[in-house]
Formats: sequence, structure tokens, C-alpha cells
Amino acid sequence: MLSALIHALLLRRSRPRHPRPLRPLHGLALWVGLALLAGTGAASAQATDTSAVQPSAGVDPLIRDAREAFVRRDRSRLAAFRIAAIDSRHPLAPWVDYWDLTSRLNEATADEVEAFYARWPASYVEDRLRNDWLLELGRRRDWAAFSRDLPRFRMNDDRQVHCYAVLVDHLAGKPVLDAARRVWMAQREPDDACLLMGRTLFEAKVFSADDIWRRVRLGVENNRVKLARQSAALLGDPVDKALVELLDKPTRYLLTKASSLTHHRSELASLAVARVAASDTDAAANLLQERWAAILGAEHAAWAWSQVAKQGALQLRPDALGWTRNAFEALPKRQTNTPDWSDDTLGWLARSALRNGQGSERWIWTLRSIEAMSATERADPAWAYWRARGVLGMAPAAEAGEAARNEARRLLQGIASPLNFYGQLAAEELGNVAPLPGRPVSPTGAEQAAARNHAGLQRALLAIGMGLRSEGVREWNFSLIGMSDRELIAAAQLACDREVWDRCINSADRTRAEIDLTLRYPTPLRRELLAKAGDIGLDPAYVYGLIRQESRFIVDARSNVGASGLMQVMPATAKWTARKIGLTSFRPEMITERDTNLRIGTAYLKLVLDDLGGSQAMAAAAYNAGPGRPRRWREGPVVEAAIWAENIPFNETRDYVKKVLSNATIYAGLLSGKPASLKARLGAPIGPREATAAPANDDLP
Repeated sequence: MLSALIHALLLRRSRPRHPRPLRPLHGLALWVGLALLAGTGAASAQATDTSAVQPSAGVDPLIRDAREAFVRRDRSRLAAFRIAAIDSRHPLAPWVDYWDLTSRLNEATADEVEAFYARWPASYVEDRLRNDWLLELGRRRDWAAFSRDLPRFRMNDDRQVHCYAVLVDHLAGKPVLDAARRVWMAQREPDDACLLMGRTLFEAKVFSADDIWRRVRLGVENNRVKLARQSAALLGDPVDKALVELLDKPTRYLLTKASSLTHHRSELASLAVARVAASDTDAAANLLQERWAAILGAEHAAWAWSQVAKQGALQLRPDALGWTRNAFEALPKRQTNTPDWSDDTLGWLARSALRNGQGSERWIWTLRSIEAMSATERADPAWAYWRARGVLGMAPAAEAGEAARNEARRLLQGIASPLNFYGQLAAEELGNVAPLPGRPVSPTGAEQAAARNHAGLQRALLAIGMGLRSEGVREWNFSLIGMSDRELIAAAQLACDREVWDRCINSADRTRAEIDLTLRYPTPLRRELLAKAGDIGLDPAYVYGLIRQESRFIVDARSNVGASGLMQVMPATAKWTARKIGLTSFRPEMITERDTNLRIGTAYLKLVLDDLGGSQAMAAAAYNAGPGRPRRWREGPVVEAAIWAENIPFNETRDYVKKVLSNATIYAGLLSGKPASLKARLGAPIGPREATAAPANDDLP
């Protein structure tokens, strides 16, 4: 009966109505009734109170097929599905409407877009379409319409829209230099909006050649070749051509072409040295020492040395500290404290000093690097913590150092918190383990009812339940905008009650004054997890901390590289571990089964932990990046575990390790009821494997 109704709707070719926005419970109840006619009453009855959140693709063919038509760009079928969804007052009709209009947005009229806004006011899809429409208006160069619509854009998180907005302000005669520089330097990939803004501002002499060169350097430094070329093209064909040559064969360029463009010689030659450093750091250092440092000019020589030092730091080279010293000492006197280097470069110079420096030398160059960062970067808890440690390390003894020690205490107190890695370390540096915040009052009945009846949250849960996780997550996050702490806690509780753990955590993480750690750090599968961890001698808090970071407790989570399940185990790793622990019944499709994933994931984690001498920092790095890498990263000086973690060369793995250990410290406090120490969890200093230790388990995948 349901299929017949859908078929009839698909056959309609009349112009669709523009109904008033649906009351979600009304639309949902109607769809449940249709589903009951199709014989899916149990699942649909659950959907009435949004508790059915596990994917069940067979429940809703209309939405499934509409999504497929959108992906396949089958516009005629998608238009028919749109009519069916709207006419049946399906609660996810806004999404089908959105897919239909975005599939032809380059042909849409302003009236069509405004009608869409009116159909779905204050919803995620309304604001999502506004984002898309603003980009389309920018491509059409319709600045009047862009200016009218921009103030209604609630998310306001699209960098291309920001570039168009700066351009519109400039065309209106407003001063834009500071805002333009921020979006210009933050751009990561070439796009129409920021290129148009940059070209217009450069031609209008708002941007100087220095602004353009600064972004060329940033592009080369981060191997964003297209971005560097897009910027260099603004400076003319000769510069663009030279950049192409030096990016392709930098050493040859230095030997044969570097003097052919005298006006830009130092800029281009320093870029060529940086390009050499990315593949052969020693060769770049030799080029500077033997010739180029003397002829580049102080500013460009200093930048080139900073790039050699950065590459050395990324490779964990001990000589990176000497190259850092060369970079700072090459600076012209006017730039001694404010070099025009990126925060990323300065961060790596600080990390190298922490890893390779001895005694006061460690703190001199750590502090020099941190103090050269932008004010925003210096305020990051990581650099506030190491700055405080540096000030303490350099403080004279007794009364002479009291002012410095007070300054360090002020920095540590400013970031001390039980809720993040450096906040936890700062609290312990001040002499005490930070206690966990007490649980706030649970949501009242009225607050819970408001969350249950919130249209956006309902649509999000329904979408997630139908397997449209991406759409559901975006709808959920948009719905949280502007919520108070109490509303966020009620939303988090709703998600936890429905076992949508990632949205529970995400919502609870946003509160500021009222912190509910039972929602931020839930403990699903507590009995099973404690039993499996206990059986193999693994700290359950560590397992919880890792799962929270890996999958947010989504049982069927799958990464873009194929890792699966709660503990995000790779297929080859699962097969190897199953064989290792004697799980002879294992088949590849079992990896997303909750209990199987837990058993294999915890067993693998224990094997990695044992192989790395019980270091939770190294084991977390191995779990994320493979065991071979932390074995290499431990070679070199013996350093405290926090310094070792901060020097992990992969941004993702470095962040992962710190979050897993911070999570585990919080879970330890929640499970035991007592404050837990992060420093104790970090354990002993990390260095090369001791001669008396067992050989590395080279079979570990």
C-alpha cells in the first residue's frame, strides 16, 4: 500500500505546492502511519518519540531513493521524490527539497530561493541553502543580492563567503585591510572568492606586494603549491614562471636562474632553499652556509634558516636546534623579536628546543620561539604551559627569581583545568590534581520536553536513524546554536537516552558554566568493557579514553581509510589480532559487532602497550599511526613524556595522543570517584628502548 502511494506521487507532474512549515510531530506521525500500512509498525512506533536511531535502510525507501537520485544527479527523479516528500508531509521533506534545489542552484532564481527559505524557516537546510546561495551570488557577482542575504546567514563559517563579504565591504568604501589579511592568510585551497578578493585589493593598492609574497611563502612552506601559484600570479607572469621552475627543480633554479629576476631575487631564492629543505634538509643547510645566507639579505636568510629548522624539527633531528639559532641570529635588528614567520614554523622551533635543548639552552630558545608567535597562538594552552615552564626554568634562585616565578604561576593559573591535557598538567605544576567539577542539576521535566519537541533535534535523530548520519549530525549541530547551558544539557541527555553517544558528547562539550561529565564522558557498555579490560590487565579508563577519541561510541563507525567499529580497527589488524588471541571463528564482517570489536581492539591495544614498555603515550601514538612510528620517534634524547608527545611530527597523532590521555585521566576520576593524575599516567621519561628490554615485536601490524 505504501509503495503504491509513493508510486502515485511520483507519477504526478503538477507544480508542487509551497505548504506552510510542518509541525514535526504532525509530519512524523503521518509518516509513521504510512509505514504502518507497509508493515513496519514496530520500527515506526519507535520513531514517534525519536528513539529509533540505528540505521535501518529498509524502513524508508522514499528518502533512501531521493538521496541516491541526488548523488547520481538524476534531477528528474529527484524532482518527483521532492513532490512525494512534500505532499506526504514527510518530516525529512526539507532535506529532499534541499537536494532538489541545490542540484540546479546555478539555474535558480531569487524567488525560488526565497520560497525555499519561507518553507523551512529557522531550519538547518534553510541556512545551508543560504550558504550555497551566497556562494552562487558571489560567482554571479550579484553584490547587491549578496549584501541583502548575508546578514541572515547564521552559521557564517564559510571562508569563501568571508572573502566575498570582505570584497563587498571594500566595494562599499569600507576599510577592510585587517579582515582581508586574516581571511587571505587563513585560506588553505585556491578558490574563486579569495582569489577575486586578493586580486581586487592588490589592484586597489589595499594589499601590498609584501602581503602577496607572505602568502606565497606560506603556500611553499606548507606544500600548497596551487595556493602559492595562485598568489604569485598576482605579481605577474615572470614571477609565476620562476615559481613554477623553482618548485619543480629548486637546486637547479638556484644554480642557473636565481639571478635573472633581480627585483625578486631574494624572495624567489629563499623559496627555492625552503623547497630544497622539504626533501633534503642537509643540502638546504649547506646551500645557506656556503653561499646563500650571505647574499639573500638578513630577512630572507633568516626565513630560509627557519624553514630548514622547521624541517629538521619535523624529522626530530638534533641539529634542528642549531638551525633555529641560525634563524634567529640572522634576523635584522628591527625584527629580532617579531620575525615574519608563521605560527606553525615557530611552534616547530619551540618543539625542537624542548626536545633537543639542554639546561638553560632549552628554555632560551623555547621562550624565544613562543614570544615571537602571534598573541592568539601564544594564548593557546600548549604554549602558555611551556612558556610558564620556561620562565620557571630560567628564574634565578631565591628572592631574585620571585617575580619570574609569580609570572609563571599566573600563566599556569590562567589555563589550569581538569578538562584538557595542558590544563591538567598546569594544575599539577601548581601542586595539586584538579578536582573534577560536580554534576549540575539534571534537566527538569520542562527542559526535557523542550528538547524532545525541538524540530531540528527531532529531524536529526530521525535522519541518523535512517542512516543519514552526515545530514543528521549537521542538523543537530545547527540546532544547538544559541542554546543555553541548560538547553545543551537537556539536548545531550536526550541523545544519551537514545544512545546517540557522539551527539550526547558534542552537546555536553559546549556548556561553559554547567559541566556534566557523565554526559561529556559517558560509559556505555560499562559491564562488558570493564570485564574485557580486567581479563587482560588493561586500564579501563585508558580504553574508555581511546574509544571516546576513536569513535565517540558509534558501534558501526567507519573511517575513510577503512577502520571500523567502536575501537576503529583496521581489517588487517583485526585479522592478525584474532589469530593471535585464538579467535578462530572470526570473519571480516564481524569487525563491527560490538563485542567482537571490543575484544579485538582491547587485545591489540594491550599487545601494543606491552611492546612499548607500558607507555600509554607511545601506545596511543602506535594505535593511531602504527607501532613502527613511535619506535622511531623515541630514538634520540631522553625527555619527559609530555615533551615527547608534543614533538610527534603528525598533527593528527599529536592531538590524538594528548586527547586520549586527557580523556583517560577524566575517566579514571569518574570510575574511581577520586581525582586522577595525568603526570602519573604519562609515566617515566621516554627515550630509546633499554638494552635490557625485550626486543620489539616486529609482527605487530
